[in-house]
Amino acid sequence: MTASSRAAPGFAYRRDQFQQMVEDTLAQAQRLGASDAGVEVSEGVGLSVSVRKGELENVERNRDKSLGVSVYLGQRRGNASTSDFSPAAIARTVQAAYDIARFTAEDPAAGLPDADDIAGPAEVQRDLDLFHPWALTAEDAAALAMRCEASALTTNKRITNSEGAGVSAQQAHFWSGNSRGFRGGYSSSRHYLSVSPIAGRGKHMQRDGWYTSMRDASELSSPETVGRYAAERALARLGSRRVATAEVPVLFEAPIAAGLLGAYVQATSGGALYRKTSFLEGSLGKRVLAAHLDIDEDPFELKGKGSAPFDDEGVRTRARRVVEAGVCQGYFLSSYSARKLGMKTTGNAGGSQNLRLTSRRTRRGDTLDAMLAKLGRGLFVTELMGQGVNYVTGDYSRGAAGFWVEGGQIVHPVHEVTIAGNLKQMFKDIAAIGADAYCGGSKTVGSVLVSRMTLAGG
Repeated sequence: MTASSRAAPGFAYRRDQFQQMVEDTLAQAQRLGASDAGVEVSEGVGLSVSVRKGELENVERNRDKSLGVSVYLGQRRGNASTSDFSPAAIARTVQAAYDIARFTAEDPAAGLPDADDIAGPAEVQRDLDLFHPWALTAEDAAALAMRCEASALTTNKRITNSEGAGVSAQQAHFWSGNSRGFRGGYSSSRHYLSVSPIAGRGKHMQRDGWYTSMRDASELSSPETVGRYAAERALARLGSRRVATAEVPVLFEAPIAAGLLGAYVQATSGGALYRKTSFLEGSLGKRVLAAHLDIDEDPFELKGKGSAPFDDEGVRTRARRVVEAGVCQGYFLSSYSARKLGMKTTGNAGGSQNLRLTSRRTRRGDTLDAMLAKLGRGLFVTELMGQGVNYVTGDYSRGAAGFWVEGGQIVHPVHEVTIAGNLKQMFKDIAAIGADAYCGGSKTVGSVLVSRMTLAGG
């Protein structure tokens, strides 16, 4: 029995079965009269277990599958999908996509990627070490979650309760192809462990949490480490109070500073740009960040959570410098958004890939303590709440919690405050980035110091 004739552990379908579905679907679209077509077939499986106060709460097994097809009649596009992989169901899905295309208005930007942008066989086969299945039973997952929660609950007697702990093991694979010759797919995995302990009692209770997430379960932090750190974070918030309204520097803790990088991506993504709903419209070649900052994108990072040899359209990805010395060097574009803007795709259909925000001023000694010293007097933010970001204007207003800092030292925890500013100016007011780089997903950044924001307290 060959490797392609048996499914990988946990999967119900083999790669060769997916490959045949893609070929059959493309052939059927061609028989109907499609000028072009694209197909993707995928399967995802996983186990999620949650516990609370030492008791099992939930065990969930997921198994999802989908086949999606896009049919083009010139510059008219129709799309349909199905979770039924029977030949009859796939035939109906192709017919549905074809019928939608027949009655859809022409769109000059519609179409598959240009042939010279499509990833070739060697690029498609690049191994980025993304697949590490975790042979985890529900019993073992529950035991891990209980160890994590127990570690949190026994850290200190002031840890009085828990919102629970959870473990998840997920894996997926796909294969896609189009009528311009692209064929490719791969398997991937993503696992995590998390816990949310509660410190204090009554109206003085404070909650915090922590998690670890990796493609390879062997690289997850230990349950005891996660539990203890989550408890320490919750304990540190006891005695929180509000502070007076002021204009002060704000230091964003590394895990939430990634949100600032995410806001930059949103503002320089094709959809927002061609719809003219971005405060960074027309920013190519212009200063968008402080002059000491760079943003790099590396889709080829081994085991990276945003790694991919090609994007969702089959376009080759590439490592690049997105921002250099504060100047925008490129946007995040799919084939469609690129055509709308009169540009070339950047291989970002589906989003950005392993971004890293760095400062040319950062030194190895710029630990969190050093960053607090640079903050001097102001707010160290460890949690953000709400969705107060206007991407049209750049206005930024978020509920926040964290710590008040005087003389570079934490004085007391803070809650029920709002921080406000405008992202266009905030990006240019980034004074420093710490060496405490953190990667919670596909974005890596250290703690970020913004020199001036409005703090609304009470």
